[in-house]
Amino acid sequence: QVQLVESGGGLVQAGGSLKLSCAASGRAFTGYAMAWFRQPPGKEREFVAFIGWNPGSSYYSDSVKGRSTISRDSAKNTVYLQMNILKPAGTAVYYCAAERSTHTLGAGTGLYGAWGRGTQVTVSS
Repeated sequence: QVQLVESGGGLVQAGGSLKLSCAASGRAFTGYAMAWFRQPPGKEREFVAFIGWNPGSSYYSDSVKGRSTISRDSAKNTVYLQMNILKPAGTAVYYCAAERSTHTLGAGTGLYGAWGRGTQVTVSS
């Protein structure tokens, strides 16, 4: 199974931007669907964005649509999440997830077999 390591989190003021990275290792990145999830304090983990093995296949949660962009660089085995116009509600631990599939996967956490340990994003008001 692929191993995932997130980075790029931090403290940012509302309205600011952050770019998260997820580096994959352990086996070939080929054929993996990738996603970002987040877990706000005291809440359940929730879906943020998905990108398929075919980069044209991507979608977002309503909470980040229009303000975030997910992308992947297969040469670097890395997936990114560019987040703009951040809001305090975006404060959460952000997790990268992966599943070996060439299909468009859903937003459920149970669909992904590999997870990183997360990176903290704190948005101050």
